[in-house]
Amino acid sequence: MEQNKEEKKFADIAVAAEQPDAEFNRTADNKKHGKLTAKVTTKTLAKIAILSALSFVLYMWVKFPLPMLFPSFLDVQFSELPALLGGFSMGPIAGCAIIVIKCLIKLPFTTTACVGELSDLLLGIAIVLPASLIYKKYKNKKGAFIGLIVGVACNVVLSILVNWLVLIPTYVQLFFGGNWEVLLNIVRPLYADVTLQNFYAYYLFLGVAPFNLLRLSITALLTFLLYKRVSPVLHL
Repeated sequence: MEQNKEEKKFADIAVAAEQPDAEFNRTADNKKHGKLTAKVTTKTLAKIAILSALSFVLYMWVKFPLPMLFPSFLDVQFSELPALLGGFSMGPIAGCAIIVIKCLIKLPFTTTACVGELSDLLLGIAIVLPASLIYKKYKNKKGAFIGLIVGVACNVVLSILVNWLVLIPTYVQLFFGGNWEVLLNIVRPLYADVTLQNFYAYYLFLGVAPFNLLRLSITALLTFLLYKRVSPVLHL
């Protein structure tokens, strides 16, 4: 019994003696974890910067009209693609940041008094935010598919509202001096019967809605097909 007590006492002393070392190890682990977190944050910022640059290139130069189907001033471009890839791999905040950075970089080159870029910012977030939020919760093909469909739907609905309430009235005042006839003449090759009274019915539901639905459906399809292929690189 005496020997057992002595052994227990010795064990307690040994444990007590090890406490400072254990605390040091925990501190060292915390410091190590802190360095790892900083490293991950730096890598994330670097990936956001690269995807933002790619998005800007697509936004600025890789675009084309479809004048036989839509008004000539509506350009098909896929600059939301890098933002969707970033949103899926790094989360919705990163995806939205790519949209914001892309639009901010474009502002010095604006030809629309910044109105177009600000509307593109809202519309870009309208697809990237819901798509990446849904994928964040359901990280599988079904979650990606549903997220992209919801994102496209949100963008199309918002594009109708933005064009109706903000873009068209602003453009007519800024660039045409309030003369609607100039705008009507631009769209008449496609909509022969367009008038001031029925302009929005033609433009919003035969132009804006199907145009954005087509453009963003292609963007969503590319995202769905490419994400798993580029995911290893995006998660480095």
